[in-house]
Amino acid sequence: MTSSRIIRFAWLVLLAALPAICTSAWGQDDQCGAGKDLVVQALERISPQSNNGAFEDALQLLKHAVSECSELGDAWYYRSLVEQRLGHDALAKYSMDKARFNGSEALQQGLNPLVLATPAGRGFAVEAAPAKTPGSTASGPAESPGPVAQKWALVIGIGRFTDSSIPRLNFTTADASSFAAELTDPAIGRFPSSHVHVLTDEQATTRNIKEGLNWIARHAGTNDLVVIYVATHGTPRTMDTAGGANYLVTYDTEVDKAGSFDEDAMFATAYPMVELANAVATRMKALRTAVILDTCYSGGSMQGAVAALANKGPSSQMLDRMTEGTGRIVMSASRVDEESLESPALKHGYFTYFLLQALKTGNGQTLLSQLFDAVAQQVSARVSSDGSHQHPVMSKSSADADFALGVAGAEPAKIVQ
Repeated sequence: MTSSRIIRFAWLVLLAALPAICTSAWGQDDQCGAGKDLVVQALERISPQSNNGAFEDALQLLKHAVSECSELGDAWYYRSLVEQRLGHDALAKYSMDKARFNGSEALQQGLNPLVLATPAGRGFAVEAAPAKTPGSTASGPAESPGPVAQKWALVIGIGRFTDSSIPRLNFTTADASSFAAELTDPAIGRFPSSHVHVLTDEQATTRNIKEGLNWIARHAGTNDLVVIYVATHGTPRTMDTAGGANYLVTYDTEVDKAGSFDEDAMFATAYPMVELANAVATRMKALRTAVILDTCYSGGSMQGAVAALANKGPSSQMLDRMTEGTGRIVMSASRVDEESLESPALKHGYFTYFLLQALKTGNGQTLLSQLFDAVAQQVSARVSSDGSHQHPVMSKSSADADFALGVAGAEPAKIVQ
């Protein structure tokens, strides 16, 4: 047998053995947490505008991910997209075959973080006044969105968790329920109740959140208006010792193993912020899309396995990622280096409380940029008077991206679930 055939035979034997090796080493799916975290790190490094250097970095992370857990279908799928972007057609096909064999969820859902749902340059204006998106290279006048057609919302609030080591939050479910109530109030938000999905506590699993986002992505069209609201624990980037990723803590997130914080378990079960960002940037076709993040802090000291689980605002990188495209507005209750606080006196998170008041005062007709300015001032002043610090932040896809949540839409058609 020639040396080349020996090498090829050894390689084939190794490939055949990988599934057994992975199963033996990891066991259950959640034991591939380290590999999943590497996938998240890779996705945080790339976007449609990234250069080849970023894609090369992402490729190395994805290669590492499949070496950690060869049955990780999503790692193979995203590796295929990256290989294709780098012009490695044969390797892209090989990786795609592995993604199909291993049942990639991202492949089945048709996710692609390299294609924006609303490409920049399409134009955005407040209602009918034409305006060209800053920095657009498109020729001719920019296209403005038409009148609002349908309105859709996913509202998430989580205060209790299956993992008892995760501190409970006192007012996140109240925040979510009150926000949903204002959205469906015919005098404020004017959202059809059938178009508002609310997930609280045990309903707000990682899987259900993904399904809720996909429900909106399937139904919301270009001239629709979309709102995504989330109130729960949010992890600071420092909790990810390998790559510094942000996560949302869902109802079924696990962080404790024998009294110690288990990164791999958290990465396997929490919802990566980059997945939310990609869903907004690459799945939501609506030219009016608002994301509101109130990742709340319980206000008490955290002990034991989750001592590091202090709730920080999402990174500027994640905010920027969510606003890629056209007509995107993202509000976060606090800066990345601050905690988003709850108030026993107000019985809400500070940010959501003042947001609810501002929506009600303006009957839902206040433009979001103006609404945010008022809320940010009120939050900072009230939190400061209570002896702490919190400064909400907002990011937009362009200077002229602005709309009111309470603008009237068309009568909803019957929804096919």
